Amino acid sequence: MKKRDMNRDWIATAKTLSEALPYLQRYDGAVVVIKFGGHAMGDDAAMDMFARDVVLMRQVGVNPVIVHGGGPMINEMLDKLDIQSEFVNGKRVTDAATMEVVEMVLSGRVNKRIVQAINAQGGRAVGLSGKDANMVTCDPADPALGLVGKPSEIDAGILHTLFRDDAIPVIAPLGSGRAGETFNINGDTMAGAIAGALKADRLLLLTDVDGVRDASGAVVTELTAEQIRAMTAEGTIKGGMIPKTETALAAIAAGVRAVVIVDGRAPNAALLELFTEHGAGSMIREG
Repeated sequence: MKKRDMNRDWIATAKTLSEALPYLQRYDGAVVVIKFGGHAMGDDAAMDMFARDVVLMRQVGVNPVIVHGGGPMINEMLDKLDIQSEFVNGKRVTDAATMEVVEMVLSGRVNKRIVQAINAQGGRAVGLSGKDANMVTCDPADPALGLVGKPSEIDAGILHTLFRDDAIPVIAPLGSGRAGETFNINGDTMAGAIAGALKADRLLLLTDVDGVRDASGAVVTELTAEQIRAMTAEGTIKGGMIPKTETALAAIAAGVRAVVIVDGRAPNAALLELFTEHGAGSMIREG
């Protein structure tokens, strides 16, 4: 039985729901690809909140697609199994033994944990990797790195089938080579390629930073592709932000309407970005 006495928190909640209506209408039927990783993957409370947000998106008509990472979990398992890694220019070489562990962790432990969290909130999540239904075909990203791939062909047919069945795809960043080998793919790169193939309305890159910062250190909330290229050339965008903005530019060039780099540690970050006027993080568009 509902309590009839009103308080300010309930009134604020009702006001927020009312103000969200135009955005709910705007995203009805839209495809939103979310790269999920970082802090939230190792925190049960954050995982549950993310899962609840994804289920809410699907409930109001959005077609969310989750692409996840799992680097820390892979490193942990390699250490447990005492598998030594070789590094080239600071990047791990993925040999056959390492690839077995990568696939086990990404397609097994990590993927199914996210699927279970979404289903526990009332969703219908389906775990996949890029190998399933020949979704992602890869070429070697750098022969020196072994079985590290870059997506060259995307067949998104299985994802459209899942949308029609009200299911939520959860995708591990693995793909198949042309000779049948398995490739490990950078999670951001995988999310960008899938978003491009789906011509997604939004690609949300949930990270452990709160967006792209300008030379003064302030987060820039809206950027064009041209501004991103200029800030990279002048050294304002640097380090780990470079591959994220490169992913954004590639996704936009492939037909994604906008890419948002947002702090996934913030509560309800994806919902704030989609369904409020304020938004969150840094949005990158063509122009």
